Amino acid sequence: MVELKRPETELSLEEKDAKLRSLIAGYGDLIVAYSGGVDSTFLAGVAHEVLGKNALAVTSRSPSVAPEELESASALADERGWRHLIVDTDEMNDPRYLANDGRRCFFCKTELYTHLDKVAGDESIGFVANGANTDDLGDYRPGMEAAKNFEVVSPLVESGMNKQDIRDLSKQMDLPTWDKPAQPCLSSRIPYGTMVSVDALGKIGKAEKGLRDLGFGVVRVRHYGDVGRVEIPLADFVRFEVVRSEAEAVVVGAGYASMELEPKGFKSGGLNAALGDLGTRR
Repeated sequence: MVELKRPETELSLEEKDAKLRSLIAGYGDLIVAYSGGVDSTFLAGVAHEVLGKNALAVTSRSPSVAPEELESASALADERGWRHLIVDTDEMNDPRYLANDGRRCFFCKTELYTHLDKVAGDESIGFVANGANTDDLGDYRPGMEAAKNFEVVSPLVESGMNKQDIRDLSKQMDLPTWDKPAQPCLSSRIPYGTMVSVDALGKIGKAEKGLRDLGFGVVRVRHYGDVGRVEIPLADFVRFEVVRSEAEAVVVGAGYASMELEPKGFKSGGLNAALGDLGTRR
C-alpha cells in the first residue's frame, strides 16, 4: 500500500483532478466505500465516470448510520446510474466496538473492510478505496490503520486533494453533496468510555433528524445518559432561542429526559479531547 503523506508540491485543482482520474483508470476496477458523504460521493462519481461498470459503490447498513443517510446515498446512486451494493455490517456484536474506547473506529472500519474485502473477492475486483483526503492526515484516525491492514487505497490523498478541493470539484460535477455538512457515524456522539448501544444510537439519530428538520444543518446531539447535549455553530444560537421549545420537544421526544445547549458551540471531533485521558491517542 502507498504510504500516505501530503504531496511535496501543491498542484492546481485541474492537475489534482487529472491525477485522480489517472490513478483510478490505473486500478482497472474499484470498490468505493460509499457512505454518502462529501468525499466518498465524489470518489464514487469519478470512479463511475472513469471505470463505468467496473466501479462499484458499497454502503454499510448498521445502527450507527442514520437511516436517512443510507436512503439519500441509495437514491443518489440510483439517480446517477452507479452500481451500488448495500452490506449489513455487524460491529454492534463486537464487544471491543461497544466498549467505545479510543480504538472504536478501528474496530468499526475493520468490520467494514472485512465485508468489502469479501465483496471484492466475489466480484473479482482488485482494489478497495476509501474517501480519505489530505485534511484527514493530521487528525486522530484509527480507521486509517484498519485501511492499511486491508491494503485499502486512498486516491484522494494520493492526488493531493483536501476537503475544499473535493467540494469545488463536486460542485463542478453537479453533485448535491458538494456543500453537505460532515456527518460522521452516530457513535461519535457518545463520550469515550460510555458503552455504545442501539438504544443510544436511535435516540441520537432521531434527535438530530428532528433538529435538522427545524433548519439546523450542522448539529450534533452528544449523548450524556438521560441528557441530550446539543451542539450547533455559535452563529445559530440566536435562531435556536427562537425555537428552543420546539427543539427541546424534539430531543425529549427522541427519548432523552432533558436537553442542554453546549455553550461553546459546535466543534468537530469535540469528544476527542478525552482520548489523552484514556491513553489511546497516538
